[in-house]
Amino acid sequence: MDEFAEDPPVESRVGDLLRDRGETVAVAETATGGLVGALLTSAPGASDYLDRVVVPYDYDALRTTLAVARETLDEHGAVSEPVTRELARAARDTADATWGVATAGIAGPDGGTEEKPVGTCFVGVAYAGPWESGDSTATVARYEFDGDRAAVRERLARRALADLERAARDRSE
Repeated sequence: MDEFAEDPPVESRVGDLLRDRGETVAVAETATGGLVGALLTSAPGASDYLDRVVVPYDYDALRTTLAVARETLDEHGAVSEPVTRELARAARDTADATWGVATAGIAGPDGGTEEKPVGTCFVGVAYAGPWESGDSTATVARYEFDGDRAAVRERLARRALADLERAARDRSE
């Protein structure tokens, strides 16, 4: 799971950044099936900043675990910007964490369409601003990764942490 790792790895950089700032993160993973959590927990002291990792993998789990709206799933499908945004917010809010991160995608080898080919992935990052500040945000980015199922999943997991790192750094500037 380190074929696409940088030096130092993004999971270490994110962990150090969150620990230094006293911030926490909760993760909702679909396509990555727990890889984001595995990366985060590979660093000693992850309990300083990692609250939880939830891996709802089908429509029923998305609805019952993180209350993704049936209408959103019906209209857009699980691999979509709206669902990924709801997942990031739900991870953040159900954990009362500073940050929520969500992944969704089509890792393959099957399941792709013309509109969403295999390798299509979404990363959501949600920030919890102070109550009544209007500073809470949630962004989603779409990516397309090449490679087999393992490569797509690892790239998506690392991209999710890189997007979290960028968002956290942007908040401090």
